[in-house]
Amino acid sequence: MIVTPAATITGFRVVRTLGLVRGNTIRARHLGKDILAFLKAAVGGEIEEYTKMMAESREQSVDRMVVEAQRLGANAITDVRFATSYLMGSAAEILVFGNAVVVEALEEEE
Repeated sequence: MIVTPAATITGFRVVRTLGLVRGNTIRARHLGKDILAFLKAAVGGEIEEYTKMMAESREQSVDRMVVEAQRLGANAITDVRFATSYLMGSAAEILVFGNAVVVEALEEEE
């Protein structure tokens, strides 16, 4: 499955558009990690626990979007975008969405 933020894919042409696909996940922070994050915030620097949690959330959201696109018969997703929203003080939603398409390789000219 080709997944790209671009509207086009070099070397391919879109032969069918199947529509919007999306994937999301909602994650809550862990109290123990919040304590560590607070301590790190006091001295400065990256809060690796949250960085890892957000990276895992993005990957899970992309995986869910790909499954939805495959169910529609797509072999690519174009125009991929991410959005994040906070639902409450300790939970955030990661949403990824794009355009499910069927692409085929362009024939090379001789």
